[in-house]
Amino acid sequence: MYRSAGLLVVTATATALFVAGCADPEPETSTPESSASTAVKPASATKGTFGPYSSSARAVTYDPAVVPPGATAEVTITESDGATVVTLTAQGLLADRVYGAHLHTKPCGETGKAAGPHYQHEHDPAAKASPPSVDPSYANPRNEVWLDLTTDAQGAGTSRSTQEWTFTAKPQSLVIHAKKTETAPGKAGTAGDRVACLTI
Repeated sequence: MYRSAGLLVVTATATALFVAGCADPEPETSTPESSASTAVKPASATKGTFGPYSSSARAVTYDPAVVPPGATAEVTITESDGATVVTLTAQGLLADRVYGAHLHTKPCGETGKAAGPHYQHEHDPAAKASPPSVDPSYANPRNEVWLDLTTDAQGAGTSRSTQEWTFTAKPQSLVIHAKKTETAPGKAGTAGDRVACLTI
């Protein structure tokens, strides 16, 4: 009886030591969490209310009949683990209408042309001599940020663009266009007049 009890105690102690020795140290379990958090940039959001142009205006309507003064737009950009998500939320636009929308390289100005070309992750070399880029190899929703939206009966709409890359330079504006974005060669990326602009 005494030997059996001693053997049981020794076996239980050895088992406990073996299990303790196999357990992962506490610092190793926290390392992946801290490295993952450094790969996420804080989301940036820009909101504006459209109105007439002024040098201090963040949001400008160039065609009040298409983007009424008082309409609003908000752009949110989130970059995480080599990917980018851009969301556009608009209110007060015309009801039941399709709008084209893209991120552009320059801030808004007195006219829609001031915003420059679309932001492209990979630049179209031909567009330097003859802008804008209309080659679907470059002017497409995977290389640019297209945020076309269709409004509801109250003039509200939301769209989202998800990219497998992050910005190499910060886009400076969101331009709202009068029409849906074209995809055909020679027209790719075009969407009618630039009717409003939000500096981001």
